[in-house]
Amino acid sequence: MRPDRRTALVAVAAALVGRPLQAAPPPVQLEVWKSPTCGCCKDWIRHLQANGFRVMTYDTGNTSARSRLGIPAALGSCHTAWVGGYAIEGHVPARDIHRLLRERPTAIGLAVPGMPVGSPGMDGPEYGARKDPYDVLLVQAGGRSSVWQSYR
Repeated sequence: MRPDRRTALVAVAAALVGRPLQAAPPPVQLEVWKSPTCGCCKDWIRHLQANGFRVMTYDTGNTSARSRLGIPAALGSCHTAWVGGYAIEGHVPARDIHRLLRERPTAIGLAVPGMPVGSPGMDGPEYGARKDPYDVLLVQAGGRSSVWQSYR
């Protein structure tokens, strides 16, 4: 190796060693209201934790939280969450929540109405390989919604 090239490589290596390592971002805090006995809610929470969320749960049911956060009853499911100024209703995949927090649209939040088999938390071994199609909805003021992401 030529001396000038070796000197350049040593300089780059020294500069890199002197830089502090980038720490991983802290987990995003998410609050969940659910029934204390709901197994699929617990499975959805595990899905969120595995995808970088720190979850605080309230075993008080979610009907009042859903109403307070502005999700229409027609879009309801078995759990309601709050993260980064947005309501999350039902079995919304973590990747869609991360996208919501990254893009920050003007909206109330996201919802997966009902409990579609194959969605996070509804995908355990008791369902076999079954995966029903479903949509993640972007919920806007006045109860309007549009498809945020489709799973087929």
